[in-house]
Amino acid sequence: MTITLETPVGDIASHHPLATRVFARHKIDFCCGGGKPLGDVCQSKGIDGTALVAEIENEIATGPDMDSQWDTAPLDDLIDYIVSTYHRSLNEELPRLEAMLTKVNRVHGEKDPQRLAELLDVFHGLQAELMEHMMKEEKILFPMIQAGEGSSATGPVSVMEHEHESAGNALRRIRALTDDYTPRPDACNTWRALWAGLEQLEVDLHQHIHLENNILFPRALAG
Repeated sequence: MTITLETPVGDIASHHPLATRVFARHKIDFCCGGGKPLGDVCQSKGIDGTALVAEIENEIATGPDMDSQWDTAPLDDLIDYIVSTYHRSLNEELPRLEAMLTKVNRVHGEKDPQRLAELLDVFHGLQAELMEHMMKEEKILFPMIQAGEGSSATGPVSVMEHEHESAGNALRRIRALTDDYTPRPDACNTWRALWAGLEQLEVDLHQHIHLENNILFPRALAG
């Protein structure tokens, strides 16, 4: 696949998984915003598009072998991968992050009361939405796809994509509230670990949503 400024970022991520490393460096949304052409994204962020294409090509040429091309693998395998790699991880990670965030609010809330309180509120909303979202996928949408009924799943897919967009908005707000996950100079170890955990949550959710929005759902709907 030739990468140009007209290529949607989601297509680049689908065909060249290593490109997601470059997108992460430049804070480019390749999951919910996967339909946008690379050139448009670069223009909105003030990034030199030609230089970014070169950076992606270099990452692909020099990075480790990543033969897992989910755009051709059986859909059952892709679903199993999403559930085992991302759903199970979220079931463990979300409560861990909630506990740390609650502790930081309780112990250090007076240092930045407004932002820490909003951060806890946004996280709780994201957590609740993700838990319900994963349940609906595992109980309704994924079984439909595995039964060969993906082409008739337009409604459930539309709901999942809307919820992905909502999760993306929450992640952007969390990034803003944490100053791009930059801890305060006086932050304790728990506070620093929380910021690192939230940043990793964003990375994992972007990849998770990308696999569904840009690969699983289009392939399932196409039958």
